[in-house]
Amino acid sequence: MSTNNNNGVERLVDLLDRMSLPASVSQCQQLNQFLALLAKWNRVYNLTSIRDPDQMVGEHLLDSLSLTPYVSGPRVLDVGTGGGLPGIPLAILLPDVEFTLLDSNAKKTRFVQQAVIELKLNNVEVVRSRIEAYQPDLAPQQITSRAFSSLRQFVEGVRHLCAATTELLAMKGKHPTQEITELGDIEPEVIVLQVPMVSAERHLVRFALGNKQA
Repeated sequence: MSTNNNNGVERLVDLLDRMSLPASVSQCQQLNQFLALLAKWNRVYNLTSIRDPDQMVGEHLLDSLSLTPYVSGPRVLDVGTGGGLPGIPLAILLPDVEFTLLDSNAKKTRFVQQAVIELKLNNVEVVRSRIEAYQPDLAPQQITSRAFSSLRQFVEGVRHLCAATTELLAMKGKHPTQEITELGDIEPEVIVLQVPMVSAERHLVRFALGNKQA
C-alpha cells in the first residue's frame, strides 16, 4: 500500500474515532478504496458535483457514516443511492446488515455494482429501478434517503414498500421545518448530526408511517 493510501487510512481511523464509530483498519482501507473509485469514475460518469477528494471525505463519506448509529437493519433499502451514498459506506461499517441500493440511473448503478465487486461487499444488492416499480419480496426494516427529495415525496415514493413498523431515515441539511409541516399528522424525530469536516447543518429525520396517511 502506498504512503498516500496509508495516510488516508490513518486519517479515517482518527476521524471515525472522533465520531465514536469503531472501525477496523481493514474497513478504513475499504472506505479509502471506495473514495478512490468514486473520484476515478466521477471524471467520466459525473456521479457527484464534488470534485475535490478532500471535500469528498467530509461531505460524502463522513456525512454518510453519521447515520451509522441509527441503522439497525437487518434489511435496509437506500433509495436514490446515486453513487452509493450512504449505502456503501454504511455497508462497509455494518457487515451484518443487508443493504439494497436502488437507483434508476444506469450509469450510477453501473458504478455502484462495480464498487460492490471491487470492495467485495457480500451484504449489498444493487437494483436499477424506479422506486414506484420496485417490489421486493420482503419489506425493509429501514429505508434511507440522502438529498433525495422532499419528505413528502419520499413518503409518497416508498409507501408501497413499507410495513407498519418500517422506519424512514431521511438525511437533510438545515432543519426541514416546512417539509415536516407538509407531512400532516406524522410527527418525526429530528436529530442533529455532527460531521467532522462539514460546517453546514446536518439533520436526520426519523419516523415510521404505520397506518398514517401523509
